[in-house]
Amino acid sequence: MRNAFAHEITQLAQQDERIVLLSGDIGNRLFDEFKAKCPGRFHNCGVAEANMIGVAAGLAMNGLRPVCYTIAPFITYRCMEQIRVDVCYHHVPVTIVGTGSGLAYASLGGTHHSCEDIGMLRTLPDLIVMAPADAHEVRGCLRSVLQQTKPAYLRIGKKGEAEVHSSVPPIEVGKAVVLTVPGRVTLISTGNMLPAAQATAALLLKQGISCGVASLPTIKPLDTAFLQKTFASSEVVATIEEHSIIGGLGSAAAEWQSDQASRGARLLRFGTADEFYHETGEQEHAHEHFGLVPEKMAARIIATLPRP
Repeated sequence: MRNAFAHEITQLAQQDERIVLLSGDIGNRLFDEFKAKCPGRFHNCGVAEANMIGVAAGLAMNGLRPVCYTIAPFITYRCMEQIRVDVCYHHVPVTIVGTGSGLAYASLGGTHHSCEDIGMLRTLPDLIVMAPADAHEVRGCLRSVLQQTKPAYLRIGKKGEAEVHSSVPPIEVGKAVVLTVPGRVTLISTGNMLPAAQATAALLLKQGISCGVASLPTIKPLDTAFLQKTFASSEVVATIEEHSIIGGLGSAAAEWQSDQASRGARLLRFGTADEFYHETGEQEHAHEHFGLVPEKMAARIIATLPRP
């Protein structure tokens, strides 16, 4: 995902001279092409992420379109006050990009995990929150947010993620990307869990259970029209995310559902538990620990479905 981001921001910056790229002491070689093709518009702000957000806010107030980039926990938890006060309060179009989000850096310990960032940031007024599923969605999300005049948070992985789409899908802020139509079960994934959602759907289909799959690259604002249709036509709707079960896509869907007069389908939420991950292991091991693997998700869904 990070390579796709580096290439896409370079292409977009050549089309729009207002785009400037700020980095929190990472990505120097990653952005060599950007620096060569957009001289004077790359700024390494060092290990001073909060200051970087303030600098970006100032640049945006002067008509530029700053994009801030560094490792997800360092650009969110460390900068919450600056994002809230410098960016959102002033409603300036700063795009904040957190790389290696969720459990991408699982082996580096809790300091490098970001399983609460969506929950924190979606509480901020007017902030767009997006989590693309693969490299193609990264490109589409970046194009989409840079067409907005609002602040945005783009939550991406690092490298090696499976590609789900064969090309950049049509991505619009606040709209779902439907891969297969809702069935008896519908799986709604955000971020890099989309391949796991597809594998879970395949297991359910083998059991004769019709299952739709959708990617929700925008967590805020929610595609409420899609949710309305899905909850009305499915028996179980499951959200799948590499984020805490508290505050993320599942919580956003549950909040929306609680406001509806007719609740429709039962909602299941798959995410990380309300705990720190203290075990040592790679991302796949962390997924197994939290039950974010197709076999466990399919079993829980089957157990929840009403018996015929």
